[in-house]
Amino acid sequence: MPRCLTIQRTLVTPPDRAKFSERLLRKREYYASVGCRYWVFEESGLRGAFLEFCEAPDAATLARAHASAPERVLDPARVYHEVELP
Repeated sequence: MPRCLTIQRTLVTPPDRAKFSERLLRKREYYASVGCRYWVFEESGLRGAFLEFCEAPDAATLARAHASAPERVLDPARVYHEVELP
């Protein structure tokens, strides 16, 4: 079964980094509790530039997770579906 994910880009200033890290931990806990996986990557050449990925087994699970998320997702309707390669 194909997976679905959303991507969110976030820029964080150095003074906000610790607070942002705490938010990321809460998000990871939340998404795990609703059956999703959550990853965060920081751009190697630009400290503070983050990509957040939220993955679910299907679009409906992902939509429900974002709808009840404690923090607003910037563009929850932009969902990417896994492409099955031959």
